[in-house]
Amino acid sequence: MTTDKPPTPDRRWPVVLPPALLTLLLGLWGIERGGSIWRDEAVSYQVAHRSLPEIWRMLHGIDAVHGLHYLLLHTVFRFWDGGLLALRLPSVLAMVLAAAALAEIGRRLAGPRAGLLAGLVFALVPAVQQYAQEGRSYASVCAAVVVGSLLLVRAWQRPGASAWAAYGAVMLLGTLLHEFAVLVVAGHAVTLWWGRAGRRVWRGWAVTTAIVLAGLLPLVLISRAQADQVAWIRPPDWSDIWAPALTSAVGALCACLRQPAVPGAALRLRVLALPLLVLPPVVLILVSYLDPLYVDRYVVFSYAGLALLLGLALDRGWARLPRALTRWPTAGRPVVAALALSALVLAPLPLERGLRTPQSRPNDVAAAARAARDLGRPGDAVLFVPGARREAALYDPSAFAALADVALDRSGADSGTINGVEAAPERIRAALATVHRVVLVTDPRPRAGASARDRAKLAVLAARFGPCRSTAVRGITVTLYAARGSCG
Repeated sequence: MTTDKPPTPDRRWPVVLPPALLTLLLGLWGIERGGSIWRDEAVSYQVAHRSLPEIWRMLHGIDAVHGLHYLLLHTVFRFWDGGLLALRLPSVLAMVLAAAALAEIGRRLAGPRAGLLAGLVFALVPAVQQYAQEGRSYASVCAAVVVGSLLLVRAWQRPGASAWAAYGAVMLLGTLLHEFAVLVVAGHAVTLWWGRAGRRVWRGWAVTTAIVLAGLLPLVLISRAQADQVAWIRPPDWSDIWAPALTSAVGALCACLRQPAVPGAALRLRVLALPLLVLPPVVLILVSYLDPLYVDRYVVFSYAGLALLLGLALDRGWARLPRALTRWPTAGRPVVAALALSALVLAPLPLERGLRTPQSRPNDVAAAARAARDLGRPGDAVLFVPGARREAALYDPSAFAALADVALDRSGADSGTINGVEAAPERIRAALATVHRVVLVTDPRPRAGASARDRAKLAVLAARFGPCRSTAVRGITVTLYAARGSCG
């Protein structure tokens, strides 16, 4: 007579579920930020609402690097036009996936407790919470990078065509969502070298990476032809460098901690985590001294490496606590764990609250649209300086429905651009000669600078009009001008 053995419990879910649930709760908390939306998100919102032919036409001239994200959002809005919630929910879910995958990496390479702590730390990183609530591609890229790293560990442990195909598919998806995710592929090469991967692993990785790079090449060529759209990025200075320098130093210190061997682990956790943390920002910063490209949100996925290393450090710290603290009675252990988790979650609460306010972003085009509606009246003209600052009208056309955009010649959808094409300066001057009131939407400190169209707008306003009332919102100023002497 034989007896069946009880099934072995799956130890994965107690590790991956708590970080995933915490990330979900933090992502949904205050997700609409009081109805505010900043310029980049407004671009995602209005482009995703265009038809597929209009999106495809636009991508040939600008923003091809975000094209796949726009198409994904277009699909979301086609089935559910849920406003700001629909815009940001995909990013929340992407970060949930990233947190779960990160915890699983930690479990495989450093043990269940290290994996759980790494996932919880990741959920609490301010940058992770910030980009989990933005309708841009950075959270999706982060998810692809972390899942791809998990698949690399899996392919290392059990090399095979299906394992490498899964790794390649996810990494290609990540690079197509944003091409700077390719820096992670370079980080994985460092991991293979540091971890002394065998010839079979190197061969599988090299073939897969070649396919990923070939798939990315068309996007690279198109985006390089559109390089003018990132001309605003300046070479890095200390304000850009201190944060990645600090996190790299902290991660390096954590990597120095002794890590016990984990049965079945193909490599040590630091071998994967430290290159992921350090290499992408460092390479992009160095390149940016020749060709400025570094913006911290482009490499937000590097925080996954920091979370893994901090999880390892917390795990080692817990293991070294005095026995009097670690050998609590069984009934008291849940209480101790709950108190520790509460302290971990509540400590960054003031910063977390700030991330969910309109002031946490550079500007608020929704507030600018409301200000334009309040200051203007039917028949008034509206001007945007610079001319590319039409995001408020693109996000909320109803607020500008009664105003005449006298400078606009063709809309963004008609012209295959984001903000549309403005008329020649002489036509703008002629149009302004027929109006008595103008609502100006501009940066707080408008420059008479580069554009002849913008110089013409400001010159006519200075010559024929005077300011009557002004409303300053986050990063944008809306001012009502009237013909001189007629403000009343």
